[in-house]
Order: sequence, then structure tokens, then C-alpha cells
Amino acid sequence: MNNLQLAELMVVLIEPSSTQRRIITGYLNKLDITRIEIMEIDSHPIEQIQRLKPDLVISALYLSNELTGTDLIQQMRQDDTLNNTAFMLISSETRFRYLDPIRQAGVIAILPKPFSINELKIALNATLEYVDPSEVALNNYDPESLKVLIVDDSRMARKHIRRVLENMGLKDFTEAIDGAQGIELIHEHYFDLVVTDYNMPNMDGGELVDQIRSNSAQSGIPILMVTSESNENRLAAVQQSGVSAICDKPFEPSTVKQLLEQLFS
Repeated sequence: MNNLQLAELMVVLIEPSSTQRRIITGYLNKLDITRIEIMEIDSHPIEQIQRLKPDLVISALYLSNELTGTDLIQQMRQDDTLNNTAFMLISSETRFRYLDPIRQAGVIAILPKPFSINELKIALNATLEYVDPSEVALNNYDPESLKVLIVDDSRMARKHIRRVLENMGLKDFTEAIDGAQGIELIHEHYFDLVVTDYNMPNMDGGELVDQIRSNSAQSGIPILMVTSESNENRLAAVQQSGVSAICDKPFEPSTVKQLLEQLFS
């Protein structure tokens, strides 16, 4: 149970449209969030955010001719003081090639334009779980002792997944940059859980799952796939090959927690 409440969140809003700013601010106010800073875009956005120290940054995708929401979150993830700050995108953009880099960087939620106040509330509750996490409850397992292999070609995605799992009390992590490196580690070390992406070079997540299930001494290991892949045929094939659970990017920490509790019940 989280001690932090929505009303306690401090939010920075970066939205060029005055109409959208009014809509978003109005919804936030209805959800009891009043600590809102409207940030004007200048040449030093990271310095502004550092000074404001928000719990959450809400941003549009297209901010100026020189800056996008993708640029902003990637700069934040490379900054030692902001790399764990929650980030939410609100955009009418639907094309995969523009949204996937933000998913990989570890965004809390991507909301469409227009969006409902209930969609915003769900995303804000995910923010609470991220900012003020509670440990996962695993029957007959100590979360700190679980050995977790994280497989993702995106360094930022690996870092975000690790942060979420660390917040739940897990401590022992090994990372791989693709399925080929992941299966090598599986052959060399024992793991309690594999968390993998789907789209990766050399060996994708589907091939990794198949290799683990059919060609390793750890064929029964729980495998959680966290992916932005939307092709239902591909995901169905992965499910048939034996993945334990599939979770979308971006994901709600509470969803991952529930999946882990089910996997280790």
C-alpha cells in the first residue's frame, strides 16, 4: 500500500499548446494535484527540471523545432539527478517509430490526445507505485535472493526494468544486450527469473524463449516478456513457445508485481 497520495505529487508540465495545458491542468486539479509547474521550453530544459525537482514530468512529443519529448526523456535518463524521474507522454502521435524510443527509455505511460480523466488517473497511480513503491510478496521466496536475468538491447530499458524490480525488493541482477548473450548466460549461470524484450538483434525474445524451453538445463524457469511489440501473430507464437507472461511497454509497476506474485505463488 502506498503512503504517498496523488495530492502530494509535484508535476512539471511541458506542453506548447495553451488549450492542452488547460485541459491537462484541469484534469490534474480534479484529481487533487495542485503542485503543477508549467515549464516554458528554452535551450536548457534539463537545468529547469533539475531546479524544480518534480516527481513527474508530463510532456508532449513535439515541443519546438529543436526539441522533442524523445530528446527530453533521453537527456533526463543520461542525467544523474533526473534518470529515475517519472515521465509521462501525452501525444496524438501513433506511429511506432516515433513512440518506441520513448517506450524504451522507460516512460510511465503514453496517453493519447484526447484522453479521459480515468486514463490519466491510472497513469498517475502507476506514478505513485514507481515513486513510492511497496515490496512484492512472494510465497516461499525471498525477493532479495531471486537471481534475475534482464535481456534487452536498450540500456535505458534495462535500467528502467531494473529500477522497477529493485523497488519491489529484488536485488540480484545480471544483464544481457540480446538473446544470444542471454542464452550464453543461461548456459553458464542459474537464474530464478528471466525478463526479456521481444525485438532485439542477433536473437530476438521469441528465439530466446524457444532456446530456453528446448535447449537449456533451465527449461522451467519463469520468463516475463516486457515488450512494445504489437504484432499479435508474433506474440501468439511466443506464448505458444512457453513464455510465462507478457507485459506491454510502457507497463504499470503494479502489473509487473501482480505477474511476479502469480509466477511465484
